Amino acid sequence: MKVSVVIPTYKRPELLIKCLKKLCDQTFSKYLYEVIVITDGADIETESIVNLMLQQCEDFNLFCYSLDVKKGPAAARNKGAYLARGELILFTDDDCLPQNNWIESFWKAYQTNKKELIAFTGRTIVPHADEPTDYEKNVAHLETAEFITANCACTKTTFNAVKGFDEDFPIAWREDSEFQFRLINYSIPIIKVENAIIEHPVRTAHWGISIKEQKKSMFNALLYKKHPALYKAKISAHAVWMYYAMIVLFTIFIISIFYLKLFLSLMSFLLWMLFVLMFTEKRLNGTSKKFNHVAEMFATSLIIPFLSVYWTLYGSIKYKTLLL
Repeated sequence: MKVSVVIPTYKRPELLIKCLKKLCDQTFSKYLYEVIVITDGADIETESIVNLMLQQCEDFNLFCYSLDVKKGPAAARNKGAYLARGELILFTDDDCLPQNNWIESFWKAYQTNKKELIAFTGRTIVPHADEPTDYEKNVAHLETAEFITANCACTKTTFNAVKGFDEDFPIAWREDSEFQFRLINYSIPIIKVENAIIEHPVRTAHWGISIKEQKKSMFNALLYKKHPALYKAKISAHAVWMYYAMIVLFTIFIISIFYLKLFLSLMSFLLWMLFVLMFTEKRLNGTSKKFNHVAEMFATSLIIPFLSVYWTLYGSIKYKTLLL
């Protein structure tokens, strides 16, 4: 067994089966790779899909295991890597579609750069409309990301050397950057493999999805605490001061209304609304101008600064660091 592919998942069978079909149809010999699916807790639906694929795909070395309790994708990947028999471990997600030479491309890159301590990152394609929604635009940033767990690889020796993924990150957010930063700190080279391609379709998102997404900000504080210099260099060098300005202006507006300071309340309201419109315009740049989407951007732009700052400060308090 040369290669092990690890996929964390949890009750998303309609996505997983598409991914597994792509992994069944690889140019790399089926006798030389295995696919390990790890569910984040008990998951009968996923087990059924895996059994179905074993019936449909001949000689497919496909296995399914479950975490005893829900711990998140980082913990799932760690268990998969622990069980892996291949010397090269590939990671992808259940909502990704690897091209048929994906495994072979990583393996050839590994043979070209034969080192015990080495990691690789592939190329990710995010299909989207010419005028995408704000959510689609954000997902499309995966195409330019330096290192994502949807499309990466490392030797098992490397994985053990850096002690796997950090299970302090319980959701699919910043755990890939934390892993990348540890590779950098250990001076382990990360090789870009352009022809190791996966497609990452954008899933349908409900109206106002960006509101829910703000909770992820709390884990920015955790990543900053663990790797402050790399966080500033690769994630964000400074706070989003526009958010703080908007919060201050809105607070002044409310207080001045309470104390009947009409001129101050009017000026603070107008300035706050100017910032909201600027923020909305920024988010609409290069995205859909349909009425429903414009209305969503304006409505969520009123709320996002408050939620983003709240969750950032919440993370700062929880993880005992200061990230503004």
